[in-house]
Amino acid sequence: MLSVSEARRRILAGVLPLPAEVVALSEACGRVSAAPVVALVSNPPADVSSMDGYAVRAADLSAGGVSLTCIGHAPAGHPFAGAVGAGECVRIFTGSLMPAGTDAVLIQENAQADGTHVATTHTLSPGTYVRHRGQDFSAGEVVIPAGRRLAAQDVGVAAAANHAWLTVTRRPRVAIAATGDELLLPGSPVGTGQIANSNTPMLAALLRAAGAEPVMLPALRDDMADLAALERMVDGVDMLVTAGGASVGSHDLVRRCLEQVGMTTDFWKIAMRPGKPLMYGHLGRLPFIGLPGNPVAAFVCSIVFVLPALRRMAGMAQPVKPPVRAVLGADVPANDQRMDHLRATLTHNEQGQLVATPFSMQDSAMLHILAQSQALVLRAPHAPAAQRGDVCEIIRIDPAMA
Repeated sequence: MLSVSEARRRILAGVLPLPAEVVALSEACGRVSAAPVVALVSNPPADVSSMDGYAVRAADLSAGGVSLTCIGHAPAGHPFAGAVGAGECVRIFTGSLMPAGTDAVLIQENAQADGTHVATTHTLSPGTYVRHRGQDFSAGEVVIPAGRRLAAQDVGVAAAANHAWLTVTRRPRVAIAATGDELLLPGSPVGTGQIANSNTPMLAALLRAAGAEPVMLPALRDDMADLAALERMVDGVDMLVTAGGASVGSHDLVRRCLEQVGMTTDFWKIAMRPGKPLMYGHLGRLPFIGLPGNPVAAFVCSIVFVLPALRRMAGMAQPVKPPVRAVLGADVPANDQRMDHLRATLTHNEQGQLVATPFSMQDSAMLHILAQSQALVLRAPHAPAAQRGDVCEIIRIDPAMA
């Protein structure tokens, strides 16, 4: 059986970033930048005030106890047209352009205004309460690197850099098909021996949150002809993901069927729990990942293998997120030869440490426990028993999983 790290390395080696496209700034959040975003303007574009008050010459206040003549107002967007001389000032507001001749701002709390005169006992240094031109970034500076999943704050900086459109990687389109004669569309009457298909909607939700465009295929029967139809159902997608039919039972036909229609299998079986019967290969040029049918195993394998592959396809610079350190909230036994992924809750102890507490039940079909989990506690092959309070590594189960 392959190790988890080697299996993931092979999967990532077999997928390539998708082509780029240009989208409106309003549609860019959650997408991945395909090229560096270079500022078209400086921010701020000129020296501006960071506070409400009076634009002054700092030298005029060097002795304290001064009275200045206010010669105008400069609201944001309406710069003062003249120049400020010795003993003069201009009423100014946050974001207002600093008038010519001024180099500091006397905040209004420290000023006593009386008609056209402003008195103060405060002294100032040049640059006080002034945001200088390019203090945030300068024209020509890279403000967003290539390969970053764009958050709301990235959209903000791109807008400030005067971009209305951004070049991003096209969203991966992923076909999802669950297999099994027992599967029903959720909401259907459930007969003897039947269950609702939880894998397809769960995986589609996970992939959509990660920035992909899921294509939900109908559940396929454990039948060679039905499974062979997959080849005709995946035109225009960038990856095929199946759930079920990957084990060693007489009705686990996915691998045998797809190999008959041209799939090349890279590997099958991973030294991990849950998720040992995982397949990877290519159907022509189409990457294929065959997940186990147990829904918890399908979800865990998607986090460990499918999401990194999607990040690579989306052009992200770091497709594999590093694990996070925490401390155990419960004792765990020694591990066997497979890497374990224990579903766990997250809290903080009195010292502020992140505490991961594995559930006592870890069955790979228990979706209710998965829904209550915020993390996967990683247990290396042959890891010795660990006690509550010991340091461990976890993978967070974030709401977006991007």
